[in-house]
Amino acid sequence: MNERKQPSQSDESMSSVAARPEKPGPGLNRDIQTKIGQQLRAVYDDIVDQGVPDRFVELLRDLDREAFKMEPGDKDSAE
Repeated sequence: MNERKQPSQSDESMSSVAARPEKPGPGLNRDIQTKIGQQLRAVYDDIVDQGVPDRFVELLRDLDREAFKMEPGDKDSAE
């Protein structure tokens, strides 16, 4: 009465498919990649041109000072 069902070949193949990740399909072609790059540059060019705000520069300098044990009056040569 308690017969165990032997897995069929289709049961085995389904479990092995579920365990393996599928291969990705073909990627974006060169033209699409170029268009995406152009659009991203157009959106972010203004942000890049703004530079780093002075307050962030001060915070980074403070962090560097702590990391390198510099004196508070010292200025780094990056200015």
